[in-house]
Amino acid sequence: MPRKSTRLTFAVLATGAGVFSMLQSLIAPALPTVQHALHTSQSTATWVMTAYLLSASVFTPILGRVGDLMGKKRTLVAVLAAVLVGCLVAALAPNIGVLIVARVVQGVGGALFPLSFGIIRDEFAAAEVSGSISNLSAVIAAGGGVGMVAAGPIVSALDYRWLFWLPVGIVAITVLIALRYVPESPNRAQGKVSWRGAVLLSAWLVALLLPLSEAGQWGWGSARVIGLFAAAAALFALWLRSEARSRTPLIDLRVLRLPAVWTTNAAALLFGAGMYAIWSFLPGFVQTPSSAGYGFGASVTASGLLMLPMLLAMFLSGVLSGRLEPVLGAKTLLTTGAALGAVALGFLALWHDAQWQIAAVAGVFGLGIGLAFASMANLIVGAVPPEQTGAATGMNANIRTIGGSIGAAVTSVLVTGRLQPSGLPYDSGYTHGFTLLAVLCAGAALAALLVPVGRPTRLGTPVAAGTPEVPVRVR
Repeated sequence: MPRKSTRLTFAVLATGAGVFSMLQSLIAPALPTVQHALHTSQSTATWVMTAYLLSASVFTPILGRVGDLMGKKRTLVAVLAAVLVGCLVAALAPNIGVLIVARVVQGVGGALFPLSFGIIRDEFAAAEVSGSISNLSAVIAAGGGVGMVAAGPIVSALDYRWLFWLPVGIVAITVLIALRYVPESPNRAQGKVSWRGAVLLSAWLVALLLPLSEAGQWGWGSARVIGLFAAAAALFALWLRSEARSRTPLIDLRVLRLPAVWTTNAAALLFGAGMYAIWSFLPGFVQTPSSAGYGFGASVTASGLLMLPMLLAMFLSGVLSGRLEPVLGAKTLLTTGAALGAVALGFLALWHDAQWQIAAVAGVFGLGIGLAFASMANLIVGAVPPEQTGAATGMNANIRTIGGSIGAAVTSVLVTGRLQPSGLPYDSGYTHGFTLLAVLCAGAALAALLVPVGRPTRLGTPVAAGTPEVPVRVR
């Protein structure tokens, strides 16, 4: 039973995770401003996003596992402190190099997602867990939308540095409340951190995500891109071998092989590809001058407002999913969310000549994001032992990010592969990109249909010889 106020605990978790999610998208619309203010090139300025992505991908599963082993509250407070320091350094950064380092430090906050899910599972009454996870997922999903909507007005009214000053105050208060009121979770995994596994995981993630992020600059056929992809494949194989042989693996491969886990992760990969790519390319589409034959010449602020229906729909559907999940089941909600994403993107590929069409698509897609985020988290949490919650949910978030990187990279090829004399993409490039993303979301819906329902799964804990197997029921 809860030992402290679960409402206050949830407020701390939601604030931390929401701020991190907001930081993912908040800086993107302001990159041209940052480039000009810090006197750097466009390619260098993109590292403000790339560094954050790589850092979050590395730290999310590793610190999720650290929390399982050493205590989720302790790790949560340390991660919040890292985000605070990262925001403070970014706000004061005198040059682009310091800002990029600050973004690496902020990326540590990716671990807030698995740590928060684990704390909810440990501290909340069983009847509250599903709804609380859904509500937290709604906050996480909406945080990205808040970043897109709020960036323009903040930069216009104040300065890009306030994109970091505002989170400094919020996170500082959150750290103090977490120290006093969030209880330390009683469930601990046995063993120790597999640092070899951590190094190999970090290495193959960086080797995979770096060329996906930079291939547009380096060229898909360049030696750097091909070499990094080859290195990623080799390091991934080494990581699998290391984890399979370890008595205390960083990521228990048996957990990843559970039917409910691998099918949910497959859906996360495909849906993440569609979701992050549309976040990246839809604002650019509406900001394109109408002289290109499409687009609306919208300002950063106006394009953010067109995303407002997505933000509202994400939050509302995420909260609503907590009430629907006991009735319909998380599998149904995940399938529905992915299908809504496919429908929205299919509509966008065919009709994007009026701003109301963009707003309508954003709203429908937001409904899908809210349902999918909440149901993925609930499926993973319901399928793994308590001591594996942080690592498993962290890996799910990571797989979604990897999907986003793949989707953004492939969409970029389609959009920018053929340019008008003015240097702007053709409308057909966006149409092909939106069509691809619709197909990826449809694939996510098909993967969600494979998630097993109501079947018990047995998983042996990997930490000690002779430890009995723990029955886990998949909802």
